[in-house]
Amino acid sequence: MKKLDETAIIKIFQTGFGRKDFESEDVEILNLDKIKIVAKTDTLVESTDIPSKMELSDAARKSVVACVSDFAAKGVKPKYGIISINLPKTISRSKVNEIVSGFKKACREFDISIIGGDTNGGKEIVFNVCLFGITERIVTRKGSKKGDLIFVTGPFGYTSAGLSMLLGKKKGNKVFVKKAIKSVINPKPKLGFGLKNKKYFSSSMDSSDGLSTTLNEMSKQSKNKFVINKIPALKDVEDHAKSYKLDLNNLVFNGGEEYEFVFTASPKHKKIIEKNAALLKTQIIEIGYVTLGKGVYIEKNNNFINLKDLGWKHF
Repeated sequence: MKKLDETAIIKIFQTGFGRKDFESEDVEILNLDKIKIVAKTDTLVESTDIPSKMELSDAARKSVVACVSDFAAKGVKPKYGIISINLPKTISRSKVNEIVSGFKKACREFDISIIGGDTNGGKEIVFNVCLFGITERIVTRKGSKKGDLIFVTGPFGYTSAGLSMLLGKKKGNKVFVKKAIKSVINPKPKLGFGLKNKKYFSSSMDSSDGLSTTLNEMSKQSKNKFVINKIPALKDVEDHAKSYKLDLNNLVFNGGEEYEFVFTASPKHKKIIEKNAALLKTQIIEIGYVTLGKGVYIEKNNNFINLKDLGWKHF
């Protein structure tokens, strides 16, 4: 019997609920009379999502960040949250207090009120966070048009390198090691930038499953070709890849966990977006353009190389 992957499992559920025409978004929208309620849920599992060297307070904060990042990509402010936790029965009071401090830190950082949740006992730690907000509209994944520019809200490659360091697989110079590990442990979703600029975006999507996954999904939903003519990596990532004989494109496009987002915009909005980015001290990088066709391609020396979806898969 063929092993089920994540896409197959999702399709089984969609079919079971009669949602054959379902188009995936970063968040879900519930229409309550004239009010549009935006909801997002995300799960963090100890064995797959929490490296052994990561503090539980950082893991708890990151489980909230995972949802906030999706709200950022949609240009929506999260206001309320529900948290469910699964804990081993042997967990100590100090560990529970550490978890609480992480959730509290995230809620203060993003001005979110926790209104309830659930607790359960099991073999490992599991955090499930669901956030809610209200909006008139979201920025979808499918709105890009021919001629639009493609941007990301920060450089890529650090988290892939940092995770390897946390797992003891790769090292590097001290400054880079600190920067890479921090990117994994303390991600900074660009919520303020998303809220400020949503009216200028034609499409957007959170990148936490990997930049190649994000670009391919946005290209697919918009029915347009995405051409990448600039790799969003800074020199220290390039130097690290070269020193350890790593594939730079793999680090940048397939790592995941960045909690940045990809957005497209008309060239006429470029100056105002860049101005707002400077005011908010948010680094944005123009990485390519949208044109007619399908698929995602890296353009280099007049050659076009297909960028496949090789991002994070749960199964």
